[in-house]
Amino acid sequence: MNYKIKREKRELVYKGSILDIYKDTMRLPDGNTEEWDYVAHRKGAAAVLPVLADGRIVLVEQYRNALERTTLEIPAGCRDYPGEDTRVCASRELTEETGYHSDDIEFLISLRTTVAFCNESIDVYLARNLIPGEQQLDEAEEIQIRIFTLGEVLDMIYSGKMQDSKTVSAILAYSTKLAGEQ
Repeated sequence: MNYKIKREKRELVYKGSILDIYKDTMRLPDGNTEEWDYVAHRKGAAAVLPVLADGRIVLVEQYRNALERTTLEIPAGCRDYPGEDTRVCASRELTEETGYHSDDIEFLISLRTTVAFCNESIDVYLARNLIPGEQQLDEAEEIQIRIFTLGEVLDMIYSGKMQDSKTVSAILAYSTKLAGEQ
């Protein structure tokens, strides 16, 4: 496709610890210009869907400032550096946030979370054959472990109680994968 929208200028508005926020000046097909927001996620991220031997799913409950409430999510976090293997990152986040460890981690899905204004990418993995251990939370983290059946999680998705995009995507991809394996 030949798009007739062109970025003419990009100005850094804010430089954060993991995000940079820009104001882009865009030339539109009619010749006019508009300012668009662009959020650059510098490192990328990984997430992991932990599934116990009995099929139940391990989620983390944590406070999210943007929503001013707690959410249920799959464990996830930023890469330690750009280019870090996302499988390594997912494995680390699994252990840090849940205490579980697994040598059975396989790629599930790759996501771009908010394509209208952000380049964040998250590779999501499936972890099975979980080995329990101790959480290794960062100083600023307060995370509770919650365990649900797939049916309970799907009910939360379809009732609107669970809305985190990476978690919803991971659960639905896993559900489809599971159906294909049967």
